[in-house]
Parts: sequence; C-alpha cells; structure tokens
Amino acid sequence: MRRFTLIPTVLALAAVTPALSQPNTNAALLEEIRQDVSADRIEKDIRTLVGFGTRHTLSETESDTRGIGAARRWVYEEFKRISDDCDGCLQVYYQSDFIEGEKRIPARTEVVNVIAVQRGNVDPGRYVIMSGDIDSRVSDVMDYKSDSPGANDNASGLAGTIEAARVLSKHKFAGSIVYAGLSGEEQGLFGGKIMAAAAKKGGWRITGVLNNDMIGNIEGINGVINNTTARVFMEGTRMNESADDARMRRFTGGEVDSPSRNLGRYVHKIAERYIPNLDVMMIYRLDRFGRGGHHRPFNDLGYPGVRIMETNENYNRQHQNLRTENGIRYGDVIEGVNFDYAAKLTSLNALTMAALSKAPAPPAKVTIEGAVSPNTTLKWQAADKREKNLLAGYKIYWRLTDESTWTNSRYVGNVDEYTLENIVIDNYFFGVASVSKDGFESPVVFPGPAGSFYPGESGAE
Repeated sequence: MRRFTLIPTVLALAAVTPALSQPNTNAALLEEIRQDVSADRIEKDIRTLVGFGTRHTLSETESDTRGIGAARRWVYEEFKRISDDCDGCLQVYYQSDFIEGEKRIPARTEVVNVIAVQRGNVDPGRYVIMSGDIDSRVSDVMDYKSDSPGANDNASGLAGTIEAARVLSKHKFAGSIVYAGLSGEEQGLFGGKIMAAAAKKGGWRITGVLNNDMIGNIEGINGVINNTTARVFMEGTRMNESADDARMRRFTGGEVDSPSRNLGRYVHKIAERYIPNLDVMMIYRLDRFGRGGHHRPFNDLGYPGVRIMETNENYNRQHQNLRTENGIRYGDVIEGVNFDYAAKLTSLNALTMAALSKAPAPPAKVTIEGAVSPNTTLKWQAADKREKNLLAGYKIYWRLTDESTWTNSRYVGNVDEYTLENIVIDNYFFGVASVSKDGFESPVVFPGPAGSFYPGESGAE
C-alpha cells in the first residue's frame, strides 16, 4: 500500500506538482469545444423538430412529416450523419419497450428512444450521458392530435444534445459519451425508465447523467429576463439507500454529498472556470417542487444524475394549447426560444462531458478515519489496470460543513492513503478526486457508501 503523510509546512512546498497546472493544460481543449457550439445549428434543429407539428408520445408514427415517429427517425438519421462525419465513431440505435395499462398510456404503445454512443478509448465501460426529450404536449396530456410545437420543452434540450454530439465527436475521450433522445417523458418518464433499466442490465458504470429539459427560455413568468444564469437540480441521499447505509450516514455525514450533488458541483465548477457570463444556481432538490424529469429514473436506480435547465420558466409557454386570451399568447412556440442562451447551456454540457470523459474514473471505496484525533486520514482503492496509464494521481478536497462548494484542496500524488495533519475530521467534509496526466479531474467522492459513484461500490467494505 502506498502511503503519504506530511506536516502542513512541508505540504505547501510538496504541492507544487505538474497537476497544479491543470487549468492551463486543459483550458485550450475546453475553449475549442465551447467555441465550436453553434447557436445557428441549434436553431435549425429546433425549427425542424417544431415542424413535425406534434411529438406527443401517442401521436402518429407512420407519417414522414408529422408526429413522434417522423421526429425520432429524423433524430436517428441526424446521429447517423454525425457518425458518418467522424468515420463511424458513434453507435446509433433505437431502444424501446411497450407500455400499456398506465394512466397516461392506457393502450399498448411502443416508447422509442434514440441513442448514440461514442466509445471511450481507455475505459469504454464508463459512461457519461446527456439527454433531451423527443416528446411534447399541450394542456391536456392525453391530447395527441393538436399541434404541440414543444419548441423549448423540449426541442431545446434535444437540439442541444444533438449539437453536443456534433462537437464532441471530433475528439477522442478515455470514457464513453452517450447522447440520448428520450421519449415518453410527459406520459410518465418512460423513456428514462427504459434506458436506466437497460444500463443496469448492461452493467454500465455511469459517472453522470445530464438531463437537459428546457434550456432556451430567458423570459420568466415573473417578468425577469436573464440569460446569465442556469439551474442545476440535484438530489441528496440515494433513493435506494439501505437501512445500514442510512445509519452510517447519520453518524458520518453525506446528506449533501451524494454523487448527484458532487456531479452538480462539478457542473458548477465548469461554468465558473470556462463559460463566460454564466452562473450556475445549485438547487438541493431532485427537481422543481413536486415535479419530475428524465434524470429521476436513473437516480431511482442509484446512478448520479442532475437536471440542467433555464432559471426563469414561463408557464404560459409550457403544456399549453396554442391560443391567445386577454392579450396573452399561450403555447410553446419558436418565438419563446433564445438560441444563444440554448447554445450557452449546450456548451456547459459539452464541456462537462468532455472533462468527465478525459478524467480518470472517480476513486472507488473511499474511506475516512480520524475520530478523537488531530489528524484526518483518507484511503481509497488504487486505479485498476484500465486507467493506470491515464492517472497522474489524486487530489483531496475539504470544506466547512456549511459551505456549498469545495473550498480547499491538495494534490497528493499517486498514492492510495493520505493523512491531513492537524485538520480535524469533526469540522469539515472531505472527498477525493482522481487526476489525469493532462490535468482533468473526476468529480469529488465523499467517503463511504453515501458518496460512492457506482452502485455496488462502498467505502464501508
């Protein structure tokens, strides 16, 4: 076992390592990716999706010009075109299941997702997923005949996902990236349930799901017009936490350090460092109050997932029949989408996925000890053979317990145990991140099962 312990004065000198230059070593790539995202292409894709008239899950599937069938075939062909441009770098396929007997899908209906996978060249079994929804709706969730443009909800998120595929497919990554067009969201999150179940069956190690649902509106129902902020919703404790894990968390912490929360902090950090004029509001809630989105089915199975979306919603433009009443225009039409803002949030996703996929996997089996001691010791499992050539070492983070982001860090090298001298365990929260040789970091992993990124891993073992 490789161990490292230094007193604080020596640590200040020892921390001068190549890994500390990471903002400079990876900034050029991330800036190239950011500048490659095109508001014009996003606008074109949103207009195409709106042009299908309705994309309701129960709508027409045989027509080539109207309904969800035509829409999903267009998404499939668009992913195929992107794959052709990168010499077949995307695996594009339909993923579906039949749903019936549900309140919003009473008759047998095939719910179809469109998936494009860009395989990693180091650890292809590790995934980060960006999703947008294909389907749309009007006031009556069962009305599949009326025009339902769904320009912002959620052609914006789907167009952003397609654009991210165009941009990131030009580059190589250690981990795999998945671009997903999900269906059945308005009828009960069925597309996400289908994909999450398939991921679990396939043994996917998911580092993060970035669900993009409404990323194009800047004019709120409250009168606020703002294109400089975005919201990230991220749940706390895992839905499937065991009773033993809950008891452990009660005494050691972790309520605000689930993998979803630390994925959200990662998104926040990307925005802060690399996206000009964008502040991320981290919201400690699964989703908007009493509402849901397509990251939830992944959260339900223990996977890290967050929702990225606009800050100011306009309810006159959501789930509304197209009409004008008392001088107010209702409906989710193209005029309600700000394409530059949608491009900004698409960039946030693309940079987050690029950084996650360039970085090594998050540390596994992180543990912590230091009760009744002036020192705090963290341990973790050394990187497996897939990632040894990618890994430079590890970085320990800590923060005061009432702080929302990681405020202190120390690069500790390629070790699997480290003691922080004279930093008392009772006063801080701690975590560990993996660092690649070119300076990309994984999300921070909180010690114990509460913070473990991959279901089945546990720092308690």
